[in-house]
Amino acid sequence: MADIEIRQFMCRSDNFGVLVHDPASGGTLSIDAPEEGPIVAALEAAGWQLTHILTTHHHTDHVAANEALKARYGAEILGPEKERAKIPGIDRTVTGGDRLTVGGIAVEVIDTPGHTIGEVSYYLPDAKALFAADALFSLGCGRLFEGDAAMLWESLKRLRALPDETMLYCGHEYTTTNARFSVDVDPGNPALRNRVEVIERLRIAGQPTLPVSLGEEKHTNPFLRADNADLQAEMKMDGADPVAVFAALREKRNGY
Repeated sequence: MADIEIRQFMCRSDNFGVLVHDPASGGTLSIDAPEEGPIVAALEAAGWQLTHILTTHHHTDHVAANEALKARYGAEILGPEKERAKIPGIDRTVTGGDRLTVGGIAVEVIDTPGHTIGEVSYYLPDAKALFAADALFSLGCGRLFEGDAAMLWESLKRLRALPDETMLYCGHEYTTTNARFSVDVDPGNPALRNRVEVIERLRIAGQPTLPVSLGEEKHTNPFLRADNADLQAEMKMDGADPVAVFAALREKRNGY
């Protein structure tokens, strides 16, 4: 069986577009649909036909090209049940815990509310890939536009439980700013220092910082470490409720 192929590219100003292709079935999934032109260009460059769009949440920069791509390719649009009324062109809804086969590809749906109330992430076990959109960023997490800190902390714990070798794909290229923030709040973390050096080299070379292994994120992303004693000490919140630590991190990042 041929391996699942994943292609990542830029859309809009800082969104990532991602295509996932199963050579055996010919199925091709777009993770969200930020912008029609770059997605069409990536499909044509690969010689793939879009069959499905997996929508993570309703924000415009993730659904703007839904209807145009559906009209062009006849693609089926899936998205979270809690946001069905806000997702253009949606055909089928999903909820956390669903296990589906989409375009020949096994997909597990994980509830990750907080950034929005209904956001979901998609885990593809055969590809060892997680598409976390705006719930989890490399060295960061989404703003709390609709949910609260407790909600997003629980969401990130669900993602953190996935295997270390899982490759993380996110909705935006925010890693450079997130890295500066992470060093400010967790300066004693040697794994983080090493990551920052890699990130700087990638950006100087004009390369994306994603995907990255979830194992690396677990050791370096402060938002996944709100229950870690070393980070709590750096935050001067030793022994505090992890939700309070997470909330303090998010508030500090808001003003960064």
